[in-house]
Amino acid sequence: MMWYWGGGVQWWGWLLGALGMVAFWGLVIWAIWYFVTSVVRRPGSERLSGDPKRILDERLARGEIDAEEYRRLRDLMTGQPDQPTSDKEPAGTRDRR
Repeated sequence: MMWYWGGGVQWWGWLLGALGMVAFWGLVIWAIWYFVTSVVRRPGSERLSGDPKRILDERLARGEIDAEEYRRLRDLMTGQPDQPTSDKEPAGTRDRR
């Protein structure tokens, strides 16, 4: 009799089975996670993470920089000279180039 030794059930057999089951399901969950994240991270499936214009827009949206600093940095990136705004110019018209 394999499960009985000295009249009692061998506890290490149950423990080994439980650990094996945990390892099996852990491997299955890890494999699913790995394949899902590898599909999401494929090149071309997301925008470039280092796009300077997008980063500048996000900094403005978060309030890290003000509108004047945004314009200065945008003009610096695009190579356009910084033009001073006049007081008679309607708000927001300088942004539409």
